[in-house]
Amino acid sequence: MASSRTGEVKVHFDAPPERVWSVLADIERMGEWSPECYRVQMLGGASSPASVGARFKGWNKSGLLRWSMQCEVKAADPGREYTFATVRKGREVTRWRYMLQPSNGGTDVTESFEAVWWPLDVRFFEDIVMRGRDRQREQGMRATLERIKAVVQAQR
Repeated sequence: MASSRTGEVKVHFDAPPERVWSVLADIERMGEWSPECYRVQMLGGASSPASVGARFKGWNKSGLLRWSMQCEVKAADPGREYTFATVRKGREVTRWRYMLQPSNGGTDVTESFEAVWWPLDVRFFEDIVMRGRDRQREQGMRATLERIKAVVQAQR
């Protein structure tokens, strides 16, 4: 069953899109930036986390809860877009997208999520166990982008 769950956060970086993208697309570093994802490991001998079809596993935490998801890169367009989807039973569950747009001598980065397929147990987990999850997710996206921004802008 699909869900209407979506969200997005935009942050301006004082750096060119190519520099932002090169850091952002190094998905194995997500554990350094995300308040929820604490580890990422490439799967299946992927040569680069920045190539379409590359697969990885991400480990997440929220309070005492811990879970992991397999993911697949859906778009890797240097300086423009990096998109991956969490995958379960061969189906996309949630699509995560980072869009980069040149703006005011820097880059506007928009991180968004879209629930593509929302299995019953995931809905229960999100709606009952983790009340306020959508707000928590958007706060996490903002924190992630601000941490990536600090890394990118320190590279001047």
